[in-house]
Amino acid sequence: MIKAIVAFLIIGLIITGILINPILVKRRRNRLKHRPFPPLWNAIIENNLPIYLCLSPDEIRRLQGHIQVFLAEKQFIGCRGLQVTEEMKLTLAAVACLLLLNERGHYFPRLRSILVYPNAYFVKETTSVGNYVVEERRVARLGESWTTDQLVLSWEQVKQDTNNWRDGRNVVLHEFAHQLDQEDGKAEGVPILQRNSDYPIWAQVMTEAYQQLCNDVSQGVNTVMDSYGATNPAEFFAVATETFFEKPYQLLSKHPALYEQLQRYYQLDPVQWV
Repeated sequence: MIKAIVAFLIIGLIITGILINPILVKRRRNRLKHRPFPPLWNAIIENNLPIYLCLSPDEIRRLQGHIQVFLAEKQFIGCRGLQVTEEMKLTLAAVACLLLLNERGHYFPRLRSILVYPNAYFVKETTSVGNYVVEERRVARLGESWTTDQLVLSWEQVKQDTNNWRDGRNVVLHEFAHQLDQEDGKAEGVPILQRNSDYPIWAQVMTEAYQQLCNDVSQGVNTVMDSYGATNPAEFFAVATETFFEKPYQLLSKHPALYEQLQRYYQLDPVQWV
């Protein structure tokens, strides 16, 4: 009888913890978001995020709040001897948190650690070459997003991308777009949308734009989006996100339906920042 009561109490405590934890997390995040934003941090972001001062006052305020939550919840790990500085953390957080201005309340929930290399890094990659033969080779990479709990970036590439904001390439936007896509455990170019009714039109618009990019790339036609987006639907969503934030006017002109879907998802209109 006593064992049954103890077991019942333990189960009750676990259930209570599960129910209360989201409330406690929300309160903690609200406290973090409303902390005064350090002037030094603001100066660093002004210097390293070219569009920062183009944002509206409300967008800047919300971005600062998200940055403070992001820095409190994510771990930064320097690789190959790199010492991750406050400037590096703030730069990465500022770019990544642009994707959170839609106020969905999530902070890349699967992500725990961000591994930062000084420059390109090498990984072993295996590919099938037919007849049950597998080939292993070393491949240089600038970033990657894992479906578990880690994201990897090259700091050299991050600096290059922030210094050339309007070229449509940004490894931070790209890899964190993958994080949004992977929230449900799958990487298929379909992030979690606000309503179930949003999925059919998303699928239609994304499929048409993806197929057009694939056709244009195969025919050697110049495209607004990077050709890497023709790799698969997951890469297309990540590349489309880069283009949406860095070349919004060109994307709107060439792919208005795609721009509209990204605008609805991110709840932003980057054309206003140009």
